[in-house]
Amino acid sequence: MALPLLTLERQERIRALLASDGRVLAAELADRFGVSEDTVRRDLRELADAGQCQRVYGGAVPAAPREGNLSERQRIGASRKSALARALAQTVEPGALLFIDAGSTNLAIAEALPEDCGLAVVTNAPSIASALMERSGIETILLGGRVDPGTGACLGPKAMADASLFRPDILVLGACGVDAEQGVTSHVLEEAELKAEIASRAARILVAATTDKLGTASSYRVVPTEQISLLFVENDCPASLLAPFKRRGTAICHAGPEPADAAAATKRRARR
Repeated sequence: MALPLLTLERQERIRALLASDGRVLAAELADRFGVSEDTVRRDLRELADAGQCQRVYGGAVPAAPREGNLSERQRIGASRKSALARALAQTVEPGALLFIDAGSTNLAIAEALPEDCGLAVVTNAPSIASALMERSGIETILLGGRVDPGTGACLGPKAMADASLFRPDILVLGACGVDAEQGVTSHVLEEAELKAEIASRAARILVAATTDKLGTASSYRVVPTEQISLLFVENDCPASLLAPFKRRGTAICHAGPEPADAAAATKRRARR
């Protein structure tokens, strides 16, 4: 009879299964390793504490990526975010009231919005307001509140009170993680609360997610997958990552490859 694996060996195999399968179930792991579910749950708890997974009901999924502050995130995958931004911006109807919440991908979306289309954009991100305030034909409204340096967002009671005044036609919702079962999640409780408040008032919710965020989750749920009106993904996003979303009926739009001239502009912005 094979001896039970040591703790570090089990946890290494759990990490490998998360990478290959996208999620693990405690009961199945207990059978696989010949240990109790309590032992597996302890392994998952330790992995979660180390930021290597996110515990969910019955098991775990990969942890949503953490990429530093807003300036650092802007420099990561700039061309991929630009392609997503162009795809989403093309679906925005002239004259709409948008809420664009904080995030490096959402900043790229704000920069991709067409001018002279009569848009009104509400945001809780000073960086997005700054990018839009001199754009022709776009009215910009910035929520108040404490500016959180990690998220680049205005958060807290003032931001929540301001947010309650708006019923946007479109919410461009930033996401730390997007999982078919767990929905859109955030690393920060205050941010998740504000996102959920706006989502409850929005007619449509659009989410643009880089591939590394799909199939991952963070600690605080914002909205379930069923509330996403349209999910924008990268052109080469693996079909295996999208299959769970399609089974739930999520509408998906693939961003096209970035043109050479747009790629050059993106690289110039990233170097600034």
